[in-house]
Amino acid sequence: MAGFDAPAIARMLGYAGLDELVLHLPLRYLDETRITPLAEARPGETVQIEGVIAHAEIQPHPRRQLLLEVESIEPGAARLYVRLLHFYPSQVAQLRAGARVRVLGDVRPGFFGAEMVHPQVRVVNERTPLPDRLTPVYPGIAALSPNAIRKAVDIALARADLTDSLPPTVRAELGLAEFGAALRALHRPPSDADQAALQARVSAEWRRIKFDELLAQQLTLRLAARQRRALRAPRLMDDGGLGARLLANLPFTLTPAQARARDEILRDLARPQPMNRLLQGDVGSGKTLVAALALMPALAAGSQAAVMAPTEILAEQLHVKLREWLTPLGIEVAWLTAALKGKARRDTLARIAAGEIGVAVGTHALFQAGVAFRDLALAIVDEQHRFGVAQRLALRDKGAASSLTAADSMPHLLMMSATPIPRSLAMSYYADLDVSVIDQLPPGRTPISTRVLSDARRAELIARLRGYCRDGAQVYWVCPLVEESDKLQLRAAQASHAELVAALPELRIGLVHGRMKADEKAAVMAAFKAGALHLLVATTVIEVGVDVPNASLMVIEHAERYGLAQLHQLRGRVGRGARQSVCVLLYGTPLSPGARQRLRVLRELNDGFAIAREDLRLRGPGEFMGARQSGQQMLRFADPETDLDLLELARTVAPRLLTRHPHAVSRHLARWLPRGLEFLRA
Repeated sequence: MAGFDAPAIARMLGYAGLDELVLHLPLRYLDETRITPLAEARPGETVQIEGVIAHAEIQPHPRRQLLLEVESIEPGAARLYVRLLHFYPSQVAQLRAGARVRVLGDVRPGFFGAEMVHPQVRVVNERTPLPDRLTPVYPGIAALSPNAIRKAVDIALARADLTDSLPPTVRAELGLAEFGAALRALHRPPSDADQAALQARVSAEWRRIKFDELLAQQLTLRLAARQRRALRAPRLMDDGGLGARLLANLPFTLTPAQARARDEILRDLARPQPMNRLLQGDVGSGKTLVAALALMPALAAGSQAAVMAPTEILAEQLHVKLREWLTPLGIEVAWLTAALKGKARRDTLARIAAGEIGVAVGTHALFQAGVAFRDLALAIVDEQHRFGVAQRLALRDKGAASSLTAADSMPHLLMMSATPIPRSLAMSYYADLDVSVIDQLPPGRTPISTRVLSDARRAELIARLRGYCRDGAQVYWVCPLVEESDKLQLRAAQASHAELVAALPELRIGLVHGRMKADEKAAVMAAFKAGALHLLVATTVIEVGVDVPNASLMVIEHAERYGLAQLHQLRGRVGRGARQSVCVLLYGTPLSPGARQRLRVLRELNDGFAIAREDLRLRGPGEFMGARQSGQQMLRFADPETDLDLLELARTVAPRLLTRHPHAVSRHLARWLPRGLEFLRA
């Protein structure tokens, strides 16, 4: 292969070099090791036949194609018609009458007899040998031919160091295949390999690769936790009675789950290392109150706290709630968003920098240039999965840059999520976090009844709203878009608002959406909360953080367009008062199978953890965590849910390797994470 630039192909595929290219594993395999007699080929089978082209011509209609008539080389009159829809002049020159060819593809019945549409066609002669191994099909890019990728991988396998990173005793104890042998077998499986096991990625060779990937992840997370433990953080050991005073002002008490989560957080805050804790709980479980109690030791020490939310309306709701609870304690809570302009913004920034404001609540504006804290001791990130790693780091770095903070000191970090994380993902992607779970709802929360209706019954539903609102209840009507879109054919919030106003003139109906100014949204939300509006038409800006106990009916238009987590979040806006609450999922037809499954799950389940497990099953970990959209690096080969046994094995082995075999750890991470451990602090 002299002159063949394998390193260049590795770079084109996104790898730094050949050592990385060996982990570019096949998607599937072609079996070119055997010839099936054409007379024995059956429709629906993928086979390779050998024959001679009896006739070749380019047909211009109905679609330009190269049509080949291939005669069997076996005795008999069996023929196969091959249609190539994409072809080059060089292929036309090669594939002429009299040429001997091997054709690999799916047989199907055609107009003239058995045919293959756009199969793999190779010109051969009588002496061309059959391969003795399956042919791998790799993920690729348009600029590279499959053969070029195969050649590059062959060179990588010959040159790369495939020494096993696991100590022999550990590998023997775990009963795993040897790394180099497993890798070679996956790239070049023998002809008698179990193709079903290879395709399903459950063979012994695949299990070894997936274990190694999970092990690298677990080692990375533990090293990240070790690095964080080496950092310093302010010891916040006493809340000065502020927590007790806050609870005394409330008309309710903590649930046992809230109290447990609070105690876990307070223990972390008292340590000299930065807290790195995830507080998760279902919609309406009371996470905000636990977060407020977490603020108390920092405020009692004269330090500051920052609370970050992903949207302005959620930041505003948090600001309103925290100000309501903390102002009677003499603590000032500021709201800092991009909408805050001019002198008001300058004054707020100056007071935060001077330490006069104890708690700053805001969106991503909190970590932008120009925001400086005097002594930031605690950062709280709500709906943490909607922020990138770099954004969380930027907020944390605000604490490291505080004027009173030591150079090696970091603020404590508390992340919150109302999207319950299934056990497999918690063990995998969140293994370096301490997790507190609020697994019960406060007393008085009524179960929500979920109903699924076709949009054909829309008029009937609107008519029933009149009596519902006359009885004193309030209604959310949720729409996914603000303006009409021909492409998506969804009813816009403005159109739905106009329709409802026309149909129900005696009701007071408000409208809120993401394009409104912050003060306009705040005014509408305040009117709805005060009972001045019967019905609120809204986009998903009301997904989280909104608490109106008298709102007991929610209608979600085009529910088939939403994901499970978002539907569950929206549904959680009702069920907060004594009245029986209902969520109506209004769907358009026809329903896709996936949408039908999502609506079924919502109708049958109310438990957020059960819904999260279904969501993970339906979408996979990348979609569940938002990583497909954010570009976050996910596992390439292993799946925490289906490979749970390997994940548990990797979790067990990782601490042993770190303690007893540090050189093996270095070799393993150099193979799987050759570009270093990025964002360990996040």
